[in-house]
Amino acid sequence: MLKTPSTGVELRRLFSLMIPILITQFAQAGLGLIDTIMAGHLSASDLAAIAVGVGIWIPVMLMFTGIVLATTPLVAEALGARQEHQIPHIVRQSLWVAGLLGILAMLLLQFMPLLLPLFKVPVDLMPKASLFLHAVGFGMPAITLYTALRCYSEALGYPRPVTVISLLSLVVLVPLDYIFMYGVGPIPHLGSAGCGFATAILQWLMLATLAVYIWKAKKYQTHKIFSHWEALDKAIAKRIWDLGLPIGLAVFFEVSIFSTGAIILSPLGDTIIAAHQIAISVTSQLFMIPLSLAIALTIRVGTYYGEKNWEGLRKVQKLGLMTATATACLTMGFIALFHNQIAALYTSDPAVAQVTVYLLFFCIAYQMMDAWQVSAAGCLRGMQDTQAPMWITLLAYWVVALPLSIYWIRYQHMGPQGIWISLIVGLAVACVLLLGRLYRMNQRLKVQAY
Repeated sequence: MLKTPSTGVELRRLFSLMIPILITQFAQAGLGLIDTIMAGHLSASDLAAIAVGVGIWIPVMLMFTGIVLATTPLVAEALGARQEHQIPHIVRQSLWVAGLLGILAMLLLQFMPLLLPLFKVPVDLMPKASLFLHAVGFGMPAITLYTALRCYSEALGYPRPVTVISLLSLVVLVPLDYIFMYGVGPIPHLGSAGCGFATAILQWLMLATLAVYIWKAKKYQTHKIFSHWEALDKAIAKRIWDLGLPIGLAVFFEVSIFSTGAIILSPLGDTIIAAHQIAISVTSQLFMIPLSLAIALTIRVGTYYGEKNWEGLRKVQKLGLMTATATACLTMGFIALFHNQIAALYTSDPAVAQVTVYLLFFCIAYQMMDAWQVSAAGCLRGMQDTQAPMWITLLAYWVVALPLSIYWIRYQHMGPQGIWISLIVGLAVACVLLLGRLYRMNQRLKVQAY
């Protein structure tokens, strides 16, 4: 019988993964924070242009990188099953898939500006938003390849190199943003559109840094993933695709309902869009806490799944959901106490700040549900159950939340609160269904064990 670690040991293992991943997630979210703050101090128009561009880019980027996230449970499973010799092959095939997906995403983003009139984006915002999408698209191959290497490193239990690179990227982005947003030397003043150029360049720098580190560092030499070139293995690539596509679509369904809010709100003017973007930025920063926990849960659950240690698997799930509850309480209290200070950090425009404070109270309402649903999804991913979560997120966000938000904004003229009430409803549906799915999956494994 497989030995299950004590609660204290399991918590330490979970937090040893979660904390570096959390710092990484905060750092990566901080990239968007830097863009938002720098644009916010240019003008409400520049901030609104970023909101529209990001509203299209982020769902596309996360959908394609979400597919590559299949690397994590596959590597964790091989590690738990004591089949470490399979890991180099899995990672090389993941890099193949990531590279092809990155090129496809790059091409897709070049055509995305054609959709702006369909979303009724104001004419004055279209040029900068379009240029942002063209520029940021060139960084997509770097983003997907970096994701594959990151998943490999974290699944092995080495999240810290990614953390260091993410922190360094914050330092590098500030001068890059300044150069392209404000113009330096031969580079013209591009305003918010300059964020796209800065982001693309930064992603290639991050990829090069992580690849060189994995190539040189001793702890990765067992696998030597860069030791030779490997042709595309259609069988492994298909397994990555079959497992990863539902993950990517699930991420897309969830993120799109958040990021497309700026597009739905665009007819209401720059002030509303800017305030909405600030509130989304704040809640995105705080979401990094349960998201980091969910990534750690995927790794730990995936390892137990490979070992077929069902008792350990259930224990880490229980500890994960308890941790998610505690962290949600902390984020709710943080927003309630510091809402005025948060708004002042982002904008000096009194009108934008007033609307932002109002919207932040809607953020409080869904913190607990958001923490539970993403933790449940992380556990299911570790068990390689990705199809059901995909359909659940489709139902919750596109069948329930998105139509509600469009109806309340465009036909009932509710104002920005229509978007946020819709988000709360969609998250409630996702939370209930994902927790229910996790319970049923555990019951099936319990039956198999006897």
